[in-house]
Amino acid sequence: MDIKSERRKFLKGIAATTVGFAATAPGSASEEETYLVTTGSDNVARRLERAGYAVRNEISAANLLFVRGPANAASDVRGIPGVREVAPDSAYELKAPPVDSTGSPTDAEYADLQWDKRITDAFDAHDTATGKGTRIAVVDTGVDHTHPDLADNVNRELGRSVVDGEFGPDGGPVAAHGTHVAGITAATGAAGVVGMAPDAEIVPLRVFPEEGPLVERISDCLLAIDYAARIGADAVNMSLGWDPRPPRENQTSRGVRRVICERVVRSALRRGTTVVVSAGNEETDLQHGGYRDMWTSLESTLGVSATGPNDELAFYSNYGLGDIDVGAPGGGYETIEKTLSDDTEWPNPTNRILSTIPGGSYAYYVGTSMASPQVAGLVGLVRELSPDSTPQQVEGAIKRNAEASAGRSEPELGAGRINASKTVESLTK
Repeated sequence: MDIKSERRKFLKGIAATTVGFAATAPGSASEEETYLVTTGSDNVARRLERAGYAVRNEISAANLLFVRGPANAASDVRGIPGVREVAPDSAYELKAPPVDSTGSPTDAEYADLQWDKRITDAFDAHDTATGKGTRIAVVDTGVDHTHPDLADNVNRELGRSVVDGEFGPDGGPVAAHGTHVAGITAATGAAGVVGMAPDAEIVPLRVFPEEGPLVERISDCLLAIDYAARIGADAVNMSLGWDPRPPRENQTSRGVRRVICERVVRSALRRGTTVVVSAGNEETDLQHGGYRDMWTSLESTLGVSATGPNDELAFYSNYGLGDIDVGAPGGGYETIEKTLSDDTEWPNPTNRILSTIPGGSYAYYVGTSMASPQVAGLVGLVRELSPDSTPQQVEGAIKRNAEASAGRSEPELGAGRINASKTVESLTK
């Protein structure tokens, strides 16, 4: 078997199971674009408007304005008194072909196929905590609130569409990705599968349009994170990202990533919301060569790499010291894998992650997009037992009780692959 060829084929197929982005082309000089503007005084918005720019949104907790104006005018915006940092908004297009489902189950008949919950001891953890009373925001493609395993947990009243800076109600058609992520996080087990936090409330925050190309904007993600913090979410899951950028491009993106996005995430942490992000599926060493990812490179996010049933880093997962905090099951790719816990064989496709998809059905997906919601759900278990804990304390509890790692900060799995049972038990002693 040509392993490299097989891996290339697998990476192409992974687009169906995770959000992979290609940057959209910039507009011409005659077009308008959105700028992310950090400020140092209260009167900057007024000055921008006097200069002919439209202030569309604001995140006051991060001193961040979302400003609309002529394309290629970042230097002009930067020259307005009180402006500190300016970065053009970025947009990325979702590439996701149709997926096959497993059929319509009854009586949670697929729980035995959830190796991800078995290897993390999630089912044992549910004897102690289920996420009851906690709230988890899923920033993604939307969630099918009619799915029998999600209907009792989705809060449509708080759910929002955040597209091109406009907030709208939850509703409309949804792509499969967000529903799959929501099931991993908090499926109730009423029909087919059980989530990491089966009693947690899910708030869907859709950052993709209902029709046309599925394009996600960094500005919309930031607005969604801020909204989640404002409604008191215990965790935000973001199984989103962009291809790791090489050093030259990193210099141009530093403003939006390290300054602006970091501000928003830190403001969410100050309000008690943990922001969990996926590492990405480009098989890239983020530690060396200057490559950086949009979300895991932020100091304040909780970055998650993907593991297979053999408890090893999945080959497709990005990794790197400083980017990865913990690992979690995202699915394997070999024909046969065995778990370390019970020596059970998991042939393809069962070595992937089974979860909910729209239309009341289920599908196997694979990717770091499937690993991140495992951790977001675990945040819900921790916050149920320790509701006054800070995001830093929550992260500490998850890391201290992780396993399958040689140390607290290894490049592949960070502190290790999460263990839900050990984590919740540590909080009851």
